[in-house]
Amino acid sequence: MPQDFTKEYKKNIELLDNALRVKESFDIVCRDFFFAEKTARVYFVDGLVKDDSMVKVIQSLQALTPEKTAQAKDARSFANHFISYIETDVSGSLETATTFVLSGALCLIVEGYEQAIIIDARTYPARSVGEPENDKVLRGAHDGFTETMIFNTALIRRRLRNPQLTVEYMNIGTSSHTDTVICYIADKVDKNVLNQIREKISNIKIKNLSMGQATLAEALLKKQHFNPFPKVRYTERPDAAAASINEGNIVILVDNSPSAMIVPTGIFDFLQDANDYYFPPLIGSYLRIIRMIIFALTLLLTPIWLLLIQNEQVIPPWLEFIKIQDEYLIPPFAQLLIVEIIIDALKLASLNTPSALSNSLSVVGALVLGEFAVQSGWLSSEVVLYMAFVGITNFTQPSFELGYAFKLCRMMLTVLVALFNLWGFIAGMVIIILLISFNPTITGRCYLYPLIPFNWQKLSSLLIRKRINKNNN
Repeated sequence: MPQDFTKEYKKNIELLDNALRVKESFDIVCRDFFFAEKTARVYFVDGLVKDDSMVKVIQSLQALTPEKTAQAKDARSFANHFISYIETDVSGSLETATTFVLSGALCLIVEGYEQAIIIDARTYPARSVGEPENDKVLRGAHDGFTETMIFNTALIRRRLRNPQLTVEYMNIGTSSHTDTVICYIADKVDKNVLNQIREKISNIKIKNLSMGQATLAEALLKKQHFNPFPKVRYTERPDAAAASINEGNIVILVDNSPSAMIVPTGIFDFLQDANDYYFPPLIGSYLRIIRMIIFALTLLLTPIWLLLIQNEQVIPPWLEFIKIQDEYLIPPFAQLLIVEIIIDALKLASLNTPSALSNSLSVVGALVLGEFAVQSGWLSSEVVLYMAFVGITNFTQPSFELGYAFKLCRMMLTVLVALFNLWGFIAGMVIIILLISFNPTITGRCYLYPLIPFNWQKLSSLLIRKRINKNNN
């Protein structure tokens, strides 16, 4: 049963001491002080509170006289009259007070009051708002989200000075109590979609958001059905998040996560990139068309090549160069799968290599492995060439989730082509189309929207970079 504070001062501090485990945790600090013939105790987490703000609050309280404090009949009145800090609240709930302290706020217990006074003087260790490593632009802003949620909301507010921009606070996790917000423009968002998101988040029953947004996404979509295509879109760029909100989408921010979740998300949304909008429409459209072509090549290049070399009689004379010229010991389909795994191995090695050595070791490792694999007959030079192209072009879009979805589909196509030839390729394409068509999204909207249901205005704006109109859409 949840416990509440009473007017008994000693009982209140005993409740908080036990709930916060003050004696066992060295970083939970409590400080007793006296003012106006009253006893008070303040609780806070060392390192999460602005020291100068805390000192000013205590100094202002110690300057009070009994005559002044007699005017305040309850904690709310006391806070309004005598707490000089802007962000204050009161709570009679032990659980609420405990959560606020562990979040970095000050909790003040004053003798004679049955409510705790919460002073939000928190400050979090934070890195600079530098440009994200995996989502850079040649033009435009070079700032990015950090792990501190209040900084992230401020970066969005700085770009959207619209009173209709709403930032709703929610708390998730019965143990972690992770701060989460949903951002939207009230007069642009789809109210049905917004209500669905609110309901889904409020119904999440989970102890911890241990992996931040990844855990939240899994909790929102419990039935994955082993579909690799991403259900949400992530961005570490405040300008991209603000643009999505301005288009009527919803952005979800989770504390301790340096990126924003954009919902609802369809397959066509991944065709867009921030660089498209920092260039003139003609260049932006060209970049988007190139991205669409590369999407198709990333998925189909190696399976189609394998299909052709397994049926050399259908290769026209002008495509003779695609045939394998060197001798090889391993079948081509196995070579393709081996290189797929090797590429991921190099990625993992690069992630775990010290930054001063990662670039050089990755390049040297790839060159050495590729050269000796070809010379020893393990791999053909054609396989190395095509897989190098696929591996590099996979980074033409910033979504790692979509990149791995394409990778898994490409590997499935490769295996089916090796086993069943042309019929395997057809079956694989049918499976991929079904995976995309029946991919469950958070809001239940079709993953192929605006193609299904058809909306030409939205579809054309996703396929072609248009000029900004008078409504800035």
